[in-house]
Amino acid sequence: MTRSKKTTTRTKTTDTKSNHRRPGRAAGTEDLSGLPVAKNEDYTADIVGIGHEGEGVGRVNGYTLFVPGALPGEKVRVKVVKVKKQYGYAKLLEVLEASPDRIDAPCPIYKQCGGCQLQHLSYEAQMRWKRQLVIDNLTRIGKLQVVGEREEGIIVHPTLGMSDPWRYRNKAQVPIGLAETEEGGLVGGFYAQGSHRIIDMEACLIQHENNDAVVGAVKKIARELGIRPYSEETGRGLLRHVIARYGFNTGEIMVVLVTSGRDLPHADELTGLIRRDVPGVTSIVQNINTRETNVIFGDETRTLWGSDVIYDTIGDIRFAISARSFYQVNPVQTEVLYGKALEYAALTGRETVIDAYCGIGTISLFLAQKADRVYGVEIVPEAIEDAQANARLNGIRNTSFEAGPAEVVIPAWRAKGIAPDVIVVDPPRKGCDPALLETILAMRPERVVYVSCNPSTLARDLRVLEDGGFRTVQVQPVDMFPHTVHVESVAVLVRGEAGEA
Repeated sequence: MTRSKKTTTRTKTTDTKSNHRRPGRAAGTEDLSGLPVAKNEDYTADIVGIGHEGEGVGRVNGYTLFVPGALPGEKVRVKVVKVKKQYGYAKLLEVLEASPDRIDAPCPIYKQCGGCQLQHLSYEAQMRWKRQLVIDNLTRIGKLQVVGEREEGIIVHPTLGMSDPWRYRNKAQVPIGLAETEEGGLVGGFYAQGSHRIIDMEACLIQHENNDAVVGAVKKIARELGIRPYSEETGRGLLRHVIARYGFNTGEIMVVLVTSGRDLPHADELTGLIRRDVPGVTSIVQNINTRETNVIFGDETRTLWGSDVIYDTIGDIRFAISARSFYQVNPVQTEVLYGKALEYAALTGRETVIDAYCGIGTISLFLAQKADRVYGVEIVPEAIEDAQANARLNGIRNTSFEAGPAEVVIPAWRAKGIAPDVIVVDPPRKGCDPALLETILAMRPERVVYVSCNPSTLARDLRVLEDGGFRTVQVQPVDMFPHTVHVESVAVLVRGEAGEA
């Protein structure tokens, strides 16, 4: 899973008159004298919120401490492990007064693994917190007004969660490495929080059971065949990652082996054993990544056995999924998310729609069912090829896809006379490119539908669109990743007083 990174700015204090360092301090270091806490000391903290990484936000004598595992409303005993001028970090030692929302995390490696951050918080409370996270970002970063008891403003709906928030992921990306024991040996699992140390895993409660079965089978077979795991430290070894992809609605399974070289010893025996031990497998693929990098995939992919794609459906749309295709990992909630985007687009069958950041055409093909014409743009050429293939697969003929930066392609469309009634954006975590926002303002569609995976960049971009003459009407948070800190949202904006959404 993708995890956000907290960045801080270190301020260097200098004497502007003499340009000499202040006595008793090294250049570039913070003055930590006079803090109300000290490193390695124990304190009682009141937890007042949850941070962006899922840690409790505590207060000790007015000083902020981030405490993993603590929940709002709790009084806890902590040990300070790191201090900075404005805040510090502490280890949770004991919960003195527990939150009514605290539960026991069901995963046995939850405290070691960095994949989930909120299993100790009840699911109902997770839904409330994710909605509040969206609201806080809209008001704090976007300076936008959200509807309260007697206020006008943006409606932020309750988070749309899952009836069963477990075993929802259709894709597992598992790093393979050497065990940290004298005997060594191959292990595969997830990275420990804040490190690249692999926690060996037999089961993950947010992965579909078939993904667990694939990873377990490949690890066992690799050990039997003596296939060496890759080491990040030495750059030696062969097997880097195992990726399992599962079609929830078709039952098809893809196994992807990411290796550090093209030569794969015992390839025929390996594929035969995988076919024997993984019922339902329809595709076995090798991806070659020879670079010393933590990027998972390399540029070359070859099919070892079976098809080079598997298929799955979202609603009435069928998708071909290759080893490197972007495809939402929670298909149940993807249908909820895209259904909300389609609702907010308010299509009647006469509209021209532009889908920026269209990927393999998932949202575009949903929109095409209700629009007159849909134009999709995506910077990755392979994704555009997939989008075109998915349109053909579904017999959808009112779509056009083009590869390139949205902020370049869309103005070119405008020059050709393409005037969208609706623009849909689904950007990466960094949000929309500023040039794309300028293009949207210049094209003046009747409405904009913004699908977001990051509330902070959503708030920033909504502010730009509002300043340019649009009005945000409503935002719907959707829980695509239960038990993690991530939340998706769909927002709808109308041009000026163009109407209600």
